[in-house]
Formats: sequence, structure tokens, C-alpha cells
Amino acid sequence: MPEKGCETMSQIDILLPKMGESVAEATIIKWLKNEGDRVEADEPLVEIATDKVDSEVPAPEAGIVLKRLVNEGDVVKVGQPIAQIGSAVGAAAPAPVTTAATGVGAQTLIPSGNGRSAPASVGPSGPVERNGPSGKFYSPLVRNIAQSEGVSLQELEAIAGSGQGGRVTKKDILDYLPNRAPGATAGPLPATNAPISPVATTAATAPVATPQAAPTVATSPGDELIEMDRMRKLIADHMVMSKRTSPHVTSFVEADVTNLWLWRERIKKAFEQREGEKLTFTPVFIMAIVQAIKEMPMVNVQVDGYTIIKKRDINIGMAAAMPNGNLIVPVIKNADQLNLVGMARKVNDLANRARLGKLLPDEISGGTYTVTNVGTFGNVLGTPVINQPQVAIMATGAIRKKPAVIETPQGDMIAIRHQMFLSHSYDHRVVDGALGGRFVRRVADILEAWSMDQGY
Repeated sequence: MPEKGCETMSQIDILLPKMGESVAEATIIKWLKNEGDRVEADEPLVEIATDKVDSEVPAPEAGIVLKRLVNEGDVVKVGQPIAQIGSAVGAAAPAPVTTAATGVGAQTLIPSGNGRSAPASVGPSGPVERNGPSGKFYSPLVRNIAQSEGVSLQELEAIAGSGQGGRVTKKDILDYLPNRAPGATAGPLPATNAPISPVATTAATAPVATPQAAPTVATSPGDELIEMDRMRKLIADHMVMSKRTSPHVTSFVEADVTNLWLWRERIKKAFEQREGEKLTFTPVFIMAIVQAIKEMPMVNVQVDGYTIIKKRDINIGMAAAMPNGNLIVPVIKNADQLNLVGMARKVNDLANRARLGKLLPDEISGGTYTVTNVGTFGNVLGTPVINQPQVAIMATGAIRKKPAVIETPQGDMIAIRHQMFLSHSYDHRVVDGALGGRFVRRVADILEAWSMDQGY
């Protein structure tokens, strides 16, 4: 046993972990431990939020929180140190341990859409709109505050940021609001001395539509003003962006799923007893969509300017409702490699953890096609909004008993059948009506042809 006087403190830097291919940064929401507090291994240390999901960062080992390196509201890059913890050891203290990610924090110049050059982090980077024409970076939190308060990009550019590299922090914009000039509105962007990139000259010749400002909303006595939470703001921004990006077209078909309904009723109890999982219709819908994608892969694409990216993987996002009413879209990766049992397990697991707020950032990224089950709410059909950067999404309606005309050897007859509507919204830039319509018709055909003797 080492003597008490020989006891020293080993220091470890806690880095913001990698949270998925498309996640390069996160906002510090709430510290769960103060400096001087004891933290156990795998105990949550801090709550963070990305553009996709909220999550927690656990401590890699037990120790004392020596120092918090970032504040609540700060935007932190993946691989950046956020805290230091120490643990007592009986030997001389080693040098601080840091497992910094390669290239984190390094900057280079890339051409922006306005012909100017803006700094961008090496590795994954956020969308262009996160950078002003001067190159200033604006975090999701700052952009949300600016939008809710009607602060224009011109005003943001004029705020002297106190953050690293002149970045405007939450405190900066909140301090600015009380001193804001009356009648401040969006105007022409200030000129910069940044070098002009020759790469952007071609794009600059095309006319650019100016987005119309949202109408002013009048309030009356007794009206209740409800501030959107962070997730609702992100959803709102994403929906508006999707409509501005993609010309939406929606095709509808009605499918007779009587055989599928009767098959599930017959086997659902045995399925649960054998597999330990409830069998809903969602796994079947997803498997039908996957089969149709294999036959028509041009709906499993993304668009980059005038380039179509045909995705190799089939990653199906499924919209899930959260207890607070917001929606989140966990992703089933490589859905084409799962059988019915595997699909049911994956669907149930993601849906359950979505309701509990336990999804990881990587589990809601990388989708190539999305399905939303509006039938869950008793709706017969819907016109879903495309989940960018995907080009298509399908809504499945409620299954209802309806009288229908069926053909028999004895002639046409009217019978009670289980029917449902399928709605297919697609990006008309790259998915024409023929392909979009044939795709949803093919999904319906697969469901209608479901065998009563289908195994699992």
C-alpha cells in the first residue's frame, strides 16, 4: 500500500465524443456535476444537444471533477476537451492524458455560395448557412435566438463576439437584444475583404430568389404565447428548409391488406411468445418498402447541386412520436439485411428508446428513405414532408374495414375488406411522377400479395 503522503492526482481530459458521421459539434445544455464533485465511471457528466438529438456524456472513469472547460450554451467541436477529472494514485502524477481527435479545430478556406471564402473545420462541417459572409460561425442556439427575436444576419454580423475567434455566444446576443436599435431589420449584407473564389463565379450568374419575411402576427387580449422548445424550433426550421429545397409531389394508392391483417391476427401471439417481441405492421411496411427500393433504386438517392448520389446502403428512417409531442426519426441501418424477426426487434427497440429519449446521435443519422405511420393517430392518409437530404418519404394510413368490389370466378361481388392508403411524397427535381407513382403502387402490390402462409 502506498503511503498517504505519496498519493497524487492523475488528470484526464474529457473530450466531446464522436456522435455519428454527420455530427461535428454539440451544444452544452446542462452540467450535471460541479467542480469538486465526485463522479463514478459511466456516470453522466453533462447533457449535450446536437441538431439531431439530446444525449449525455458519461465519465470514462471515476474521479473528481477538477475543471469544467466549457460553459452551458457553448458550442463544442467533436474531439474538443470539455472537462478535466482526476483520480488519486500512489505514484507520481503522469502527464495529462488527452485523446484529441486528429485535425479538430484546424481551419481551411472553402468557397461559399456567395463567392466569398469562409472558414470551415477540417472533417465534417455544418451547412453553409451556419457561416455569415464574413466567415463568422453561428451556433444552432444563437441562430434559434436570432430567429425568434427577428435578428437579421446583418445585425449578427455587426455583433462583436466574445467567443473563440470572435464567435457570437448566447451571452453576446442576449446582451445585444436590450440595446438593439429600434426598427432594426434585415438589409444588405456588409461587404467584406475576403478573397473572391473563382469556383463560385459560375453559380453567381444565376438569379437568387430572396426569401419572403414571415408575416407579422397580431395578438389579442387573452392569447397565450408559448415559446417553442429547442426540438420544436429545429423541426420547424427543417420543415421550412425542406419545402424550400424540394418541389414536393405526392401520389396516393389504396391497398387491400386483408390477407396481411388476417395473417398478423393469426400469428401475433405465437410470435410474441417465441421471439419475445410484439409484431406490429410497421416492420412489414418497411420490408415492403425495402423490396421496392431494390427494384427501383432511384428513389434511394440524394441531390448535391446538379449531381445525383445513388446511395449504396438502404437505411430506413421511421418517424416516432415523443411524449412531448415532437417527432424524431431513428434510422434502421442496412434494413435490406434484416429478416422479419430482426426488423421487428429493431423497430421496437428504436421506438421504445425514442419515447424515453435514449437514442444516440448516430441512430438518427444516415437515413436514405423515411416512412411515417400516420395511421397510428387514426388518420387515413397524409402528405408527408421530405426528410432532407432524402428525396422521398411514405406515409401509411390507418387500416379500415370497407366494402369493396372483388372479382371472383362467379363474377364481381361486394365484400368487407381491410383497406389502407399509402401516400408517397417525392422530390420532383429527380423523381418524376412515373417513378414516384410506380414505386408506391409496387409497395401496395407487395402488401396485397402477402401470403396467409407467410413464415417469419
